[in-house]
Amino acid sequence: MVVESEGYHALIEYFTEHLALFEKASEDVCKETVEDVVTDMIATNLMAVFSQNPDLDADFRFKLMQEADAVVEDLSEVLAGAWLRSPTVEQISFLEDYIGLVKNLFDSAISQKK
Repeated sequence: MVVESEGYHALIEYFTEHLALFEKASEDVCKETVEDVVTDMIATNLMAVFSQNPDLDADFRFKLMQEADAVVEDLSEVLAGAWLRSPTVEQISFLEDYIGLVKNLFDSAISQKK
């Protein structure tokens, strides 16, 4: 559905073009990791999708959750070297934008289902 779409593959390419951003380690000592930030953002955006579409049936919601898990898994593979490090402000900003684009793909998948 989402992770098999051309749009998602284009987003992965976009992400890899900006991978150098994640070579830099954070100088701040915060307790959150890139993993924490990504999973929180994905969960928040998925909850927004569900609240914007309360009429989705349970099976479709479950498929969307599986797709969201696949997105997190893809990001963990791409960001393996930075996954357990604290993110920089610039990295968090990029992740917010990127995950917002992923949410748009989820919104599009829902609108095509209707």
